[in-house]
This record gives sequence, C-alpha cells and structure tokens, in this order.
Amino acid sequence: MLSIEHYLILSLVLFVIGVAGLMLRRNVLVMLMSIELMLNAVNINLVAFSRLHGSADGQVFSVFIVVVAAAEAVVAVAITLPFLRNRGTVNADDLDLLKW
Repeated sequence: MLSIEHYLILSLVLFVIGVAGLMLRRNVLVMLMSIELMLNAVNINLVAFSRLHGSADGQVFSVFIVVVAAAEAVVAVAITLPFLRNRGTVNADDLDLLKW
C-alpha cells in the first residue's frame, strides 16, 4: 500500500518537471504542457490529502481544476494556431508581434 509520502514525492517530481519546462523552453505548446503537468501535480496532492482525511472535498476541487485546465488549453490552442499559420513559429519570444 502506498503512503501519503509516495504521492507527495510523485507530485513534487511532476511539479518540478513542469516548472523546469516552463522556465527553460520557449515553445508555447511545451509551456502549455508544462502548466498542465503542474496542475496535475496539484491534483495528485488534492486527491491524496482527500483520501488521507476521508473526505471528498479534494476530489471535487480536482475535478474543477481539470475542467478549468481543459478550458485554458482550448483557449490557448485557439490563440496559438492562427499565430502558427501566420508566422510559422510558436516561439514565445515572437509573441510580442501580436501587439498593436
């Protein structure tokens, strides 16, 4: 049986990978995947502590986070795809070209 420490270590590893991907990569799609990875790490924490305390509150919050993350991904991809078509790149340094 896995203890709470195992879930916290997994969550920490996923969160650190997400932060590293967000800080080191300039590709917008990789940055979005890194944010999703960090949100999943938070979900693991919420579900683990919810299970530890015997309540369903963390699981309910986890479902809300999944819904918000899906909506965020749809909006971000909807913004990124036209930029990719027009400029041919999804480099984050080139996103300032959208300014007026």
